[in-house]
Amino acid sequence: MRYEYRLSGEGGQGVILAAIILGEAAILDGYNVAQTQSYGPESRGGASKAEVVISDQEIDYPKVNDPQVVLALTQESMDKYGRRLKPGTILVVDSEAVDGPWPEGVKLYLVPIVHTALEVTGREITTNIVALGLIAGATDAISQASIAAAVKARVPRGTIELNLKALEAGIARAREIG
Repeated sequence: MRYEYRLSGEGGQGVILAAIILGEAAILDGYNVAQTQSYGPESRGGASKAEVVISDQEIDYPKVNDPQVVLALTQESMDKYGRRLKPGTILVVDSEAVDGPWPEGVKLYLVPIVHTALEVTGREITTNIVALGLIAGATDAISQASIAAAVKARVPRGTIELNLKALEAGIARAREIG
């Protein structure tokens, strides 16, 4: 089993933290993990991408070649990282920030992710955790208990309950779609 995830957005949206949490959850489930990241020179507003490779075997190449899951929180990230996808790829996009056309044959999770974060927690900064919940709910690769444990371990003290609400909201939205 080898699962490849590509998470993208803009600086400040927390895609790198979401990828780290995803990787740590996979480790809790007993998998091998490689996580890489790249972002523009701007700390906020520039394109950012994080990739996670999860495998039950040794990982000999840490880069994503053929993602099973792609997250795009902005139009720029969709244009850069979400256009050439194979049929069957799970594509999670913020419906209020990203326009089609969508690659043919993808399984599309079109959700107002930022809006959902604001609605559920009142804080846009939880967008990444809502997106992580969508990814968790759309796939069965990583247990939701491990993702919740990794969220608890990684988010700032005092925000654990808020972030767990965001995670649950994302999981619920994925179940509604899937």
